[in-house]
Amino acid sequence: MTGVGRRCVLVALALGAIAGCGDDATQRPVAVGAARRGGTSESASPSPPADRVGEARSRFEAELARAYPAEAPPARVTRRFELRAAPTTIELIDGRSMAVWAYNGQVPGPVLRARLGEEIQVTLRNDLPQPTTVHWHGVRVPNAMDGVPGVTQEPIAPGATFTYRFVPKDPGTYWFHPHVRGAEQVERGLYGVLVIDDAESLPYSRDEVWVLDDWRLGPDGQIDPRFVTRHDLAHDGRWGQVVTVNGDAQHRMVVRPGARLRLRLVNTSNGRVYRPDFEPLEARVIAVDGLLAARAFPYEGLELAPGNRVDLDIVVPSDGAGRAFQVTDRFTRRPHPLVTLVVEGEPVSTPAFDPPTLASFPEWEGADHLPVDVTYALNARRGGPHGIQWTINGRPWGQHEVTELHAGRWTRVRFRNDSARLHPMHIHGQFFRVLTRDGRAVNEPFFRDTVLVRGRETVDVGMVPVDWGRWMMHCHVLEHAEAGMMTEVDVGDFGRMDP
Repeated sequence: MTGVGRRCVLVALALGAIAGCGDDATQRPVAVGAARRGGTSESASPSPPADRVGEARSRFEAELARAYPAEAPPARVTRRFELRAAPTTIELIDGRSMAVWAYNGQVPGPVLRARLGEEIQVTLRNDLPQPTTVHWHGVRVPNAMDGVPGVTQEPIAPGATFTYRFVPKDPGTYWFHPHVRGAEQVERGLYGVLVIDDAESLPYSRDEVWVLDDWRLGPDGQIDPRFVTRHDLAHDGRWGQVVTVNGDAQHRMVVRPGARLRLRLVNTSNGRVYRPDFEPLEARVIAVDGLLAARAFPYEGLELAPGNRVDLDIVVPSDGAGRAFQVTDRFTRRPHPLVTLVVEGEPVSTPAFDPPTLASFPEWEGADHLPVDVTYALNARRGGPHGIQWTINGRPWGQHEVTELHAGRWTRVRFRNDSARLHPMHIHGQFFRVLTRDGRAVNEPFFRDTVLVRGRETVDVGMVPVDWGRWMMHCHVLEHAEAGMMTEVDVGDFGRMDP
């Protein structure tokens, strides 16, 4: 096949054989305030009368206000960290020597830990050959600390430093990574984990972090230096042939019989989705994307898209000495071993306590019948520096109008995937709850900051924006984002609108 022919095939794959995909560049976001912009709203079903819509919104807003705080707690102390982003060579993936970019000379980067009520100060020194930033994924930071170049801060030049300062509002599992050339910088190894412990921690036997990643290696065993390729863009981003946990392709964790574990799983891959299988161990989900769930529930194939986190509560069988449990990823047809849990040593007394839960979780009963306020259509078209552009409402990053979201107002957002590819959609600075998939109501007892939207699928989410500022909203397949699937939302006081 000629080079031109191969390019046409790849573009066709990305476009998902959608006719006329290049003719929608004039579409505009369908958003809150659409009447002012000349747009229209969408709804999956007939809406209730306006007065009932207004009543429902007010009730939903009050329910959300009890779920998590709008303001950070007063800072008692300041916890200071230093990060240095730099090229280095380390032993990675079963001990082989690899050239990487790393925070503080390690991949994954350090696990930063603080308690709720502590101010965090992180000073980053950039010793990379290109500018960078740090985005605190999932953390409700002040807008100026969000790490988005050209939106919340200037890029940190090579040789320069920048100090991030914020007081976290929510305990939980979060992570940090660059938001400059992320498809390259994250893939080279620049990511770490931020754990915010509650003011009083529960007495788990062990609290462990598992960082899931995959690596595309070249014939020399080094990171393939070809980033944001047409192949990546025509598919679900960059997927590697080697899967690791904490940098190890054969990760082994020794646990005592009877131990109760809190496992914090973080997906840092550019594009790969994971579905870990813990059977026959019983795993319960206690938190998703940082926030505690309304109740602990059995882990039954919950998928981890790029950017997602999940906290699990697992009790090791007290009679399990000498046994080994294999945790395997089963998202794809080819299973990938993740971790071998080896049970050794004398049994320990299993800590007895109720699993942690969110004190108040919104019911939002009837939310699936309220009108849609914002619609984002996800698709691709020919063009751009890579030959394929991924678009939101027919436009790539840089050509969108900013969507205005009214602070404190319950909002229904629709992600309509008109392509055949996977898109984990991430909204900075906000949490949301999934309401429907393809028009069918779902009842997830947890919030998210990233939701996986499958090919041809429509996902509606409900949210009450409470953190002011201009925030990014983008696909967390980093290649798709870099090829244009990004836009901005502006949370502020734009005046209350009629329902």
